[in-house]
Formats: sequence, C-alpha cells, structure tokens
Amino acid sequence: MSAEHGEAVAPTQDALYRDLDLDLSWSERDLPERERTKHVHRLHPYLGKFIPQLVEALLGRYFAPGQHVLDPFAGSGTTLVQALESGLDATGADIAAFNCLLMEVKTRRYNPFVLEREVRAACERIGETSSERSRGYVRAWFAPQAARELLGFRELVDDYVNADVLRVVLGRAARSARRTTHFDLDFPREPQRDEYWCHKHKRVCRPVGEAAPFLRRYALDTLERIKAFSRVCARAREAAVLHGDARELDFGGPFDGVVTSPPYPGLIDYHEQHRYAYELLGLDDCSELEVGAGAAGTSRAALETYSDGIVATLRNVRRSLRPGSPLVIVVNDRRELYPQILERAGLCEERRHRRHVNRRTGRRAGEYFEDVLVCRF
Repeated sequence: MSAEHGEAVAPTQDALYRDLDLDLSWSERDLPERERTKHVHRLHPYLGKFIPQLVEALLGRYFAPGQHVLDPFAGSGTTLVQALESGLDATGADIAAFNCLLMEVKTRRYNPFVLEREVRAACERIGETSSERSRGYVRAWFAPQAARELLGFRELVDDYVNADVLRVVLGRAARSARRTTHFDLDFPREPQRDEYWCHKHKRVCRPVGEAAPFLRRYALDTLERIKAFSRVCARAREAAVLHGDARELDFGGPFDGVVTSPPYPGLIDYHEQHRYAYELLGLDDCSELEVGAGAAGTSRAALETYSDGIVATLRNVRRSLRPGSPLVIVVNDRRELYPQILERAGLCEERRHRRHVNRRTGRRAGEYFEDVLVCRF
C-alpha cells in the first residue's frame, strides 16, 4: 500500500536490493571518494555528475573500442574522459560555457614539458595582486585580499599557452575562497563575514581571507592529475566538445551510440553553481536555455517544458546516430516522466537497470536510486 493511500511498509534489505543491478551499484567501502574522483575527474567540483566507474561499465557493456560515443548533456565531461580511457572517440555538448571549458581542459592533449613549465611558472607568480576594483559577485563573496589575488591571477593567465588550464585552477580556487561556511560550499546562501560554529571542523571558524594558498595547491594538483590521465588515455582516440543548445546543435557523426545523464528537473542550476567562474572569466551566461534548470522549479508547466526539451534533444540526436545504435540514459525518474518522453521521441526501451547511488550529489540523507535506460530508435 502506498503512503498516499495508507501506511507505507518499509521494504526489507533483501527486497530493497532484489531488483538492483549490483554490478552498477557500489558502496562507500567498495568505491571510496578518491576512486570516484580519480585523475581529471577532480579538476573542479561539479554537482550532479555520474561517477566514472558507472560510465566505464556502461561503455564496456554497450560499446566496442574504436567506436564513437555521443553525450548531448555532457556536463563536466565524465563520458568523454572515460571514453578516452576505454579506447573510444567521444563528442560531448553542453549549453554551459564553464562546462565546455572544463571538458576541453580534461580531454585536451598536452605537451607535458610545456605544461609543467607553465604551471610552475604561474605558481611563482601566485600572490600578485590586481589594482582592479572588484565588482558584483566578486566584491560580495570574496574578502578584499582574496579578490585582489584572484583578479591578479586572472591577469597573468593569458601569458601562457595553456591558459585554459590556469582558468580552471582559478575557478576551483575561487570556489574554495568564497566568504562561506566550510560545510556549505555546494549551496552557499549569502556571504559569511563573521566567525561561526563550523559543523565540518567542530570548532569556531572564520571566513577565508586569502586565495593564494588555494591557487598554489590546486595548480600543482591539476598538473599531477592531467599527467596521471595522460598515462591511461588511449593514444589514438580523440574527444570533441561542442558549446550550444543540444536541441538544435549539429552534432556531426555518425555516432555508434549515446551515454548521457540529462539534468533533473528543478534540482540544480548548472550555471549558478559556477557563478564565481562566470564572473571571473567573463563567460557567456546561457542559463535561460538550460533544460531542467534549478531555478525553473517543478510546477506542472516547468515539468512539461523540461519534457519538451529532452524530447527535442533526443529527436535531434537521432539524425547523428547509426541505425540501431544504443542510447544509454541515466535518470532519477521519480516523477515518472521518461516513459512518455521516450515514446514521444520515438524510442523503445529495451532494458532498464536499477542502481543504488553512492553520494551522487554530496551531503544527503537516506537511500537514493536511479535507473539506467537502454533504448533504441
């Protein structure tokens, strides 16, 4: 009996796991955080990404080395990175400019000697400050010294061939250097200017006043992570990144299939979570074009708009696929939108894997599950 019609009965542990695909489900013990954020997957925090081990398993099940996979909602580039590691070519698209920058930096091929020389040279200049007056978000969310250091680092990045790598370092450092509580970096509500009791450190803490330590730490960490990925990336494979609206983009192709995780309606604003980067880097804000933006809410009209956007994207993707290609779609369809979405898009659901999710979106209480839909046109 459902909770809507009477008292709900909690499932037993056996019942809870009976319908799960355990090969696609991991516990914290089996898959610790350091494995979920291996090499370039930790270049910058990103809310809502799926873990690389899931993508790796799905690519192994439904694709063969040498094939070309498409992700029309590529986000932080997990599909692209794992495709390169698994011996496939990949193309990813996203409407968010920062996401595209992040994907480019993760998947680009570098001259390792030039990269190391430039990152270490930039590290020597960390602490240089800017005389530019901070405005808007930067003025509100950063202490004066931190703002001067971030703006100073922004001024030096164009001196280097690998400027985009340093831009990602800047974004990552800015996220950590904001005037916010240490335990709420994901969803800070307002600047924190006074001392506070820190639930993370179990003591009284102060808001961050400097950015230089973060810039230095993340620059060297980024260098090591790019080097680590270069050792496991298949040499003959390539990744392409497209910035634009997946409902209208010409993806190219033909592709041998899709692995993607569309945005969830009303859950995350994918532009707002990186607001500091948009402000510091002067990136185009296309948030009004996002499908499923957190700010859009979950009203009936918002859910209909979301469904229309997913349907339009899937129909557009069809033009770029080889006949019979698999579309592997990872969703948390608690509102049961996807049966109708797939039908409207002309897709047939071939199989559905249910999996238990291990800390998909950071701090969260209770169990969390999602489905892996395997479909074909």
